[in-house]
Amino acid sequence: QINASEIQRFSDFPLSKKTLKGLQEAQYRVVTEIQRQTIGLALQGKDVLGAAKTGSGKTLAFIVPALELLYRHQWTSADGLGVLIISPTRELAYQTFKVLRKVGRNHEFSAGLIIGGKDLKEESERIHHINMLICTPGRLLQHMDETSYFYASDLQMLILDEADRILDMGFADTMNAIIENLPKKRQTLLFSATQTKSVKDLARLSLKDPEYVWVHEKAKFSTPATLDQNYVVCELQQKVNMLYSFLRSHLKKKTIVFFASCKEVQYLFRVFCKLQPGLPVLALHGKQHQMKRMEVYTCFVRKKAAVLFATDIAARGLDFPAVNWVIQFDCPEDANTYIHRVGRTARYKEGGEALLVLLPSEEKGMVEQLAQRKVPVSEIKINPEKLTDIQKRMQAFLAQDQELKEKAQRCFVSYLRSVFLMKNKEVFDVFKLPLAEYALSLGLAMAPRVRFLQKVRKQMCANEAADGMDHLNETEQNKNTLSSMNEEGVEKCGTNVSGKVSVNKTKDKERRKETEECSASSEGAEESEVSEDESKEVSEEEAEEEVPVPSQLPNPDSVQFFGDDSDDDDDDTKDLDLLTVKRRNVFGVEAEDNPASNASKSKMKKKTTKTQEAKKILKKKFKVNTKIVFTEDGELVQQWPPVQKSSLAKADEEDDASGINLEKVKEILQEEDKFDKEEYRKKIKEKHREKRLKEKAARREARN
Repeated sequence: QINASEIQRFSDFPLSKKTLKGLQEAQYRVVTEIQRQTIGLALQGKDVLGAAKTGSGKTLAFIVPALELLYRHQWTSADGLGVLIISPTRELAYQTFKVLRKVGRNHEFSAGLIIGGKDLKEESERIHHINMLICTPGRLLQHMDETSYFYASDLQMLILDEADRILDMGFADTMNAIIENLPKKRQTLLFSATQTKSVKDLARLSLKDPEYVWVHEKAKFSTPATLDQNYVVCELQQKVNMLYSFLRSHLKKKTIVFFASCKEVQYLFRVFCKLQPGLPVLALHGKQHQMKRMEVYTCFVRKKAAVLFATDIAARGLDFPAVNWVIQFDCPEDANTYIHRVGRTARYKEGGEALLVLLPSEEKGMVEQLAQRKVPVSEIKINPEKLTDIQKRMQAFLAQDQELKEKAQRCFVSYLRSVFLMKNKEVFDVFKLPLAEYALSLGLAMAPRVRFLQKVRKQMCANEAADGMDHLNETEQNKNTLSSMNEEGVEKCGTNVSGKVSVNKTKDKERRKETEECSASSEGAEESEVSEDESKEVSEEEAEEEVPVPSQLPNPDSVQFFGDDSDDDDDDTKDLDLLTVKRRNVFGVEAEDNPASNASKSKMKKKTTKTQEAKKILKKKFKVNTKIVFTEDGELVQQWPPVQKSSLAKADEEDDASGINLEKVKEILQEEDKFDKEEYRKKIKEKHREKRLKEKAARREARN
């Protein structure tokens, strides 16, 4: 029996000498509250659900019992998998693996890290020798499906780090499949800063009389006491200026900035690198290769002053030392996400500051949520005089770099999509956002077309039309009821009934007219999309056009749209054809095509410009601007530009890479010089030969 109240140091636990030595070498001596209350229970073989504030030492709370379990069973590499630790992100799994290597270095167990982005074949060759496996859910399931000799029938302990995230809907199917492959008889440990009490989640894991350890359940606040938390209300178009001004005034601080989407991180990282705020700028997001992500993580850990632009893959569990500020540039999905994000600072009783940036439409709902979760936030005001306007500089960057401009357009659409997909519509309303102003703040001249919003608006028009049809049906029912009345009653109320019906008919005609206008506007938008798909390579300036927005929709913003967001086409649903007016051919006579409407349609088609034609030719890989002269027999006389003969030049022609490699071009020119010199020598020899022949002929004539 272990009395948790008497435990002060790791040496007070009944641990093996090898574990204690590893803890001392890693400078872990004094236990935290979560470690004091959970390690003893885990050593007794009980299932544990542990929850504590961020930065309270939860990783050691499950690594120490795992090492002791295998040590007591005298586990060897021949026994296979004994402990399975599942983390929601690759970075968190990598961090846990590093801690395990430090603490368990004196044990003889084998430990392995299995995450996406690594070589699957190499992992499968060594996975059956691993005793302690740290992994992400997706890669573990892949090995269970594809690696024939990987099995977990002897598993002793299952550990879920950030358990609430792993058990939520995002990983539900994957986790169900993994749990089916695990033995029912095992010990299970669940740890997180925001723990789950869901009966469904716990039933899936087959927990037996689990011990609930909520270290800070009765605490006044659910975030660390050393964390200073504030929020600022900022208009959407001023957010980028605010972030730049903040970084310029905190050059000696270590800051993490959280964004809602990968494309936001990609674009703003590129822009801020060009703006040079005065401190190193790093980016961490899910679109990066695994080696790049690990490199960025390690680099940020080592830096004393830097800013990291990140998505929520950096929000959970990652231990970045000495982070001074956490800025939430985009409003978090809920209070849980907020708690995990701010937990990257004020770790292990150190100080830290957090700043939440809210739009005016988000303030009320989000502040109420945080108050319910016992998160103390206070409002601070921005001094407008200290804001630096970087809009013109961003516009200049985009004018010079077409690729950066495309990134800005994707960033714009991606942010709107992230807001639209948020569940809490009281906080997030995409129709309240000033789209034109937001586009300008990103450096764009005009707002890009947002196709999924157009489809939502079409759907709203369709719903209005459906409401009109329901009203018609009600009128018909009233008419049938009245017809069943006696003749006397019909005579009395006939005038009123006819009046009502006529009014309803006129209203229905108006609704039909509005619906047809709505469908016409949406068809116009679709036609413009088709014309753009035919010439995607057209420059953005030439492709600018205005997309009609139905007048009845809430807050249409009167935004002009242009361009084509090909990157987001896959995410959009298929076009909804709900508003097409269908007429029956009652009399068996087909209506003739209206020549006037055909003429108007032909006028609507965009004229192809010279730039479009040139880009189409380039796409078809025609060789243009070449002149070749042949003789009557078909022999080549001359060609301009001359055909390059070197093998390097031919290889370069086959290479589709964009841009000019100067070093490669120099090598090609040197090779071509050799051929040119050889040809020049031949021409000189031919000239001399002709000269000699003429001189011989002249001498012969002189003799005669």
